[in-house]
Amino acid sequence: MNLPFEPQRQTRDYQASDAAHHIHAFVDQKALNAEGPRVMVRGEGLYLWDSEGKRYLDGMSGLWCTQLGYGRKDLTAAAAAQMDQLAYYNMFFHTTHPAVIELSELLFSLLPGHYSHVIYTNSGSEANEVLIRTVRRYWQVLGKPQKKIMIGRWNGYHGSTLAASALGGMKFMHEMGGLIPDVAHIDEPYWYAQGGELTPAEFGRRCALQLEEKILELGAQNVAGFIAEPFQGAGGMIFPPESYWPEIQRICRQYDVLLCADEVIGGFGRTGEWFAHQHFGFEPDTLSIAKGLTSGYLPMGGLVLSKRMAEALVERGGVFAHGLTYSGHPVAAAVALANLKALRDEGIVRQVKDDTGPYLHKLLHEVFGNHPLIGEIQGTGLLAALQFVEDKGTRKRFANENDLAWQCRTFGFEEGVIIRSTLGRMIMAPALVASHAELDELVDKTRIAVDRTARIAGKL
Repeated sequence: MNLPFEPQRQTRDYQASDAAHHIHAFVDQKALNAEGPRVMVRGEGLYLWDSEGKRYLDGMSGLWCTQLGYGRKDLTAAAAAQMDQLAYYNMFFHTTHPAVIELSELLFSLLPGHYSHVIYTNSGSEANEVLIRTVRRYWQVLGKPQKKIMIGRWNGYHGSTLAASALGGMKFMHEMGGLIPDVAHIDEPYWYAQGGELTPAEFGRRCALQLEEKILELGAQNVAGFIAEPFQGAGGMIFPPESYWPEIQRICRQYDVLLCADEVIGGFGRTGEWFAHQHFGFEPDTLSIAKGLTSGYLPMGGLVLSKRMAEALVERGGVFAHGLTYSGHPVAAAVALANLKALRDEGIVRQVKDDTGPYLHKLLHEVFGNHPLIGEIQGTGLLAALQFVEDKGTRKRFANENDLAWQCRTFGFEEGVIIRSTLGRMIMAPALVASHAELDELVDKTRIAVDRTARIAGKL
């Protein structure tokens, strides 16, 4: 085994114990037990090693998390130092601590000036749970308690807890109990699949106008907020047409509906801007954050509030009956602080915008622009999606596109690269510290996986 370490147990032993005790995310557990999961044992930079010694280039930053890659000594040192000083205390009992104060100071120095307060959580799912109660409480404070309904989008994703999955539009999750009252949905802005004969601009406006129609149907006096990802992540890395977000913002302002952006994936430099809503040019009232906040080194999330919301809650709201045991956890806060300092001081976000992001997309268009299996390349910064298509002229998708994409993902693992499949789209989002050489490797190994898939589909 060509590794600088040796796993303490055999892979089959790890797999047997895993099967005995765990239920994994979004998988047929019985089938996984028969196959046996990969056992990842080490990470360094953009690379992971499994218990068999195989190396993988992680083209997904874990789950869009590891902005700085694996093995950053500054982040582990920050965690260790904070553990030695104050391993835990809560933000109940009229208390706070330096780590969370300093984190918030830095966070709001990076955010646009119309935000002022944050409620820390442990994940993006929790941030969106907190969002519902916070938005409803805001309207109560303003004397409009009837404004309770949240509107999301079909195929949107906001987490796996009950309220978060209800906000999202994954119908198979709803069928497994992910529904709560006072949540409605409109269509996603997925032009390639659903645009028909409309231009992207026409389709974007039409999708946005569905929000106005839904608000009028429900009654503007009853609608509290609209939540959406600036670009859809788990739903397929789908970028809306440029006409979409300006119209959405206009509608929210016209009908006094809060505009809530889920920045769990898009935040902290992924698009080449600090936050994805800046790339798309709109101004949300709330931001749900997580993932890149700590580069995934420790769990942490949060709900960021605009000044107008925070002022109402603080000055007029009295006691807000909300709290989490680990909200603002000092060790997570210390790691987040070190992470944000690195992203800022090392110029990583600017590098993504000016250098590595354009380089990745230049490569993708050179390699896949005329590929017989690829109908569209979407993305910006260090994230991208390749759309599988059966007929480019008509944008006809494969009936078995899920199976083809899953097979492509599997081929990727075999070639030593981790990319994600969602519906008929292959997704990549490497760490923001990726070098040109690592992006070359990412694209080249993805090309091999796509070519292998194209042969199965009869396209090569």
